[in-house]
Amino acid sequence: MRPPGPGCNDKNPTFPAWVETFPRMGASQECMNADQPLTTAGAVTRLAVIGLVLAVAAGGFAYLGGWLTPRALTPGSFADAFQRANGVHAGFRRNHAKGVGVSGFFESNVNGARFSKAVVFRPGRVPVLGRFSLGGGQPYAADSAATVRGLGLQFTLPDGETWRTAMINLPVFPFRTPEAFYEQLVASTPDPRTGKPDPAAMKAFLDRHPETARVMSVLKTEPVPSGFDNTTFYGLNAFRFIDASGRSTPVRWLLIPEQPFAAAGNDAASQDKNRLFDALIAQIERQPLRWHLVLVIGQPGDPTHDATIAWPAGRERVDVGTVTLDRVEAEDISAATDINFDPLVLPAGIGTSDDPLLSARSAVYSRSFTRREGEAKQPSALTSADVRREK
Repeated sequence: MRPPGPGCNDKNPTFPAWVETFPRMGASQECMNADQPLTTAGAVTRLAVIGLVLAVAAGGFAYLGGWLTPRALTPGSFADAFQRANGVHAGFRRNHAKGVGVSGFFESNVNGARFSKAVVFRPGRVPVLGRFSLGGGQPYAADSAATVRGLGLQFTLPDGETWRTAMINLPVFPFRTPEAFYEQLVASTPDPRTGKPDPAAMKAFLDRHPETARVMSVLKTEPVPSGFDNTTFYGLNAFRFIDASGRSTPVRWLLIPEQPFAAAGNDAASQDKNRLFDALIAQIERQPLRWHLVLVIGQPGDPTHDATIAWPAGRERVDVGTVTLDRVEAEDISAATDINFDPLVLPAGIGTSDDPLLSARSAVYSRSFTRREGEAKQPSALTSADVRREK
């Protein structure tokens, strides 16, 4: 069970944490007995233990894959639902299919070190790769101000760690659980006879999920920014920040733009199908775009398991640094194209919360990544030639 390595304290990074506890329970005894001959009884016992570990590991992966629970929601069934709702577009992400890559840097102001020991919050700059996107699985859809906007970022830290986050422009998420998100995908799948979702199916979904109906009513009152540049992006899920003493603090984060707010215009007035992306490309060419990374500090009783509930408006907010994006590239050449913006890729000093959406997002992103990486790449709606033209 133990991989090749110089010492008995080496961990096997290919096993999930719950599997890793089994071999490590006997690590010390294994090291003490490493040079002692193994009796027949000892060999049988050792093989039995190994068999038990393999059985538990296999059972765990079978459970996660849905093999032992055929009606369970799996990453594959989630990806299938995206495909039924949006069609299959080879080589593209199953959600947020349309996008462009960006790069720049994050500069810490050291305020984050008060809550987290993560290297990213020490003084200095770290490089950032990112991707702006629009929600939905159709890579050639016309830009619309009403479509959910996304920003995925990867911070590359000097100690070799990475931090990835996928944010959107909604201050609260419409779905409390992965199951609710999946049900909405099913309800919004177009009826083959009409080409549109069945209104009765959507009404039935909202009747079963009043929290989603509540969030949708809140979102309708939110002002819509004119472009990516003046959009605030929210991390949505709660995380745990761990400081140098081991103290854990619940945190949510958001990116607040330095670019001034302007309200979105009428989509119908524009003939440019890529108008939001074209404007972004032109803006970055003129000057770098900047956002402030702001932490919202949770207090006892603030829900960390439910992204549909906003924390009280009076919670402390801490500006911990600035994200500057100064380069934009089409997906055919951007290094961000092949990044899976998995929200569980976290540096030491940032941990997960009890929000069930986090593990689901991680698993579905992984399945989407695996599928598109195995497919022939199709041209993006925004090519390198388009980017050069807008510049």
